Amino acid sequence: MQTTVIYPGTFDPITNGHLDIIERSALLFPKIIVAVAASPSKKPLFELEQRIELVQQSCRHLANIEVIGFSGLLAEVIKQYQVKAIIRGVRAVADFEYELQLSHLNRLLTHGVESLFFPPSDRWSYVSSTMIREISLHGGDTQALVPQVVYQALQQKHAKHQQTLDVKA
Repeated sequence: MQTTVIYPGTFDPITNGHLDIIERSALLFPKIIVAVAASPSKKPLFELEQRIELVQQSCRHLANIEVIGFSGLLAEVIKQYQVKAIIRGVRAVADFEYELQLSHLNRLLTHGVESLFFPPSDRWSYVSSTMIREISLHGGDTQALVPQVVYQALQQKHAKHQQTLDVKA
């Protein structure tokens, strides 16, 4: 039986830090499901379908990755795909405390599925989707922090945002 693990997140947008964790996981497990959460309460910059597409394009070089979108409880997706473990990235102590609480909750809801915590590579330890969105919103350069396809999508979003501001002015 093939061991399947899941790496869930909003991925709004996927960063090089996320991609690093996916690539490292892909070396350890035969099948990784990258589960893109709808997360409407977070008011994502990109629609779910576009986030799925950006993750798929960013992971194209990895043969053992499946990208899916989901809404609702992660526990239901875990049951549906018979997932054996949850991959989570933790950048700092604050991330760990939150992720530890989630791992206990997910273990309860999934009847024992464990969470595996991956620290970021030093190179990406400071990168978050929130920071990427903020830098991009203010016209900053995110090219070194995200996959090329994401950089292009952010440029397009920024251009549309700027056009909207120009029209209002």
